[in-house]
Amino acid sequence: MPDQASPSVSVIITAYNAQATIADAVRSALAQPEVAEVIVVDDASSDDTAGAATAAAAGDARLVMIRAGRNGGPAAARNLALGVARGGFVAILDADDFVLPGRFARLLAVADWDLVADNILFVTEATGPGDLPPVPQATGTGIIDIDLNAFVRANLSGGDSNRHEWGFLKPLIRRDFLTRHGLVYDETLRLGEDYDLYVRMLQAGARFRAIREVGYAARWRDDSLSSRHRTADLAALCRASESHLAAYQAAHDGPDQAAAALSDHRRDLRRRYVLRDFLDCRARRGRAGAILSALRHPGRIVPIARGILADKLAARHPRTRPTRIGRLLIED
Repeated sequence: MPDQASPSVSVIITAYNAQATIADAVRSALAQPEVAEVIVVDDASSDDTAGAATAAAAGDARLVMIRAGRNGGPAAARNLALGVARGGFVAILDADDFVLPGRFARLLAVADWDLVADNILFVTEATGPGDLPPVPQATGTGIIDIDLNAFVRANLSGGDSNRHEWGFLKPLIRRDFLTRHGLVYDETLRLGEDYDLYVRMLQAGARFRAIREVGYAARWRDDSLSSRHRTADLAALCRASESHLAAYQAAHDGPDQAAAALSDHRRDLRRRYVLRDFLDCRARRGRAGAILSALRHPGRIVPIARGILADKLAARHPRTRPTRIGRLLIED
């Protein structure tokens, strides 16, 4: 049976210096009748993020404000919110994004899930909730069931035009599943923290479903944390990927599709980390110094060369910024 659309959703918004955008996030969440509370964690901002969030709520008692004593990153901030959440379901909303009307009613109407996601519309930084003309719809019908193999493979890089990037999905999550399995965000991660949690949930037996209807608008910024990929962030995500594979292999006999996908993802991340580390070394020591350093690790030569070539090709064909109505995450 579908879940009843009752006020039982805890929306979690973690924010750092988001004074300019958080009002849209807060107002769009509070406009949903299924929302029991909107928990905003101000992650030690230096601007008036907390004041902007409070003003946007306009006295709505469902707003819960938490101020972190230090900047711990989105994973740590989300764990603070999870620690006080009261709803039966939790939903993550980034501070520079917003949700569309009817979102949670549509998600709660889907049966048999532990995570249920909808489509994401990528829009420009200047797009607001009042700027959206009729939203495009994805082709295809029916509910998408996402298993571990499909989810991991959808997040592999390498220029695949069919890449879905399902790590960007912002599903509604059953809070009791997290509690029963002792799952929280990995606070060592400042990149890929959502992907990591979804993988660990799937490994714990979570049912992950998605619908094609658009319910979430993500503002695209070229300087976002997810686009910077600092070396330390990639290194931490590499360690998480290694842990995913080790945990899966310990729980399953012999190789299978999911194990192969996890292995490919680990290798993919390792290549990205090696290239990023080489570029850092070149910035510190110059080209000759970086090459000499790389030669001490022959296994790094091929991924470095491939990465540099890919960067040069990307520079010749730069990615187009989204139009006011941009692409959908689920397009087929």
